[in-house]
Amino acid sequence: MISADKVLKNLRLTEKATKLSANYGQYVFEVFTSATKYTVREAVETTFKVSVTRVNIQNIKGKPKRSRKGLPTKGSDSKRAIVTLKQGDKIELV
Repeated sequence: MISADKVLKNLRLTEKATKLSANYGQYVFEVFTSATKYTVREAVETTFKVSVTRVNIQNIKGKPKRSRKGLPTKGSDSKRAIVTLKQGDKIELV
């Protein structure tokens, strides 16, 4: 079993993520690029003591940018996990 600090980076608190958690019981986490659905499920269940029903993963590619010298560069890639909890479970924020 992998520890949760090597899987989960942080909980995303955006307007869309807040609507998902209020209406559907889904929470959005930013995870490391090596994380899988199974490791995310284990990390969330052990950290927050909730039951996970489903995990969806999104790979986000870095946006193209320009450096100061005008050369094309690319932002860093990231990965998000949308975690659906069992009916009645919730993650307390703060």
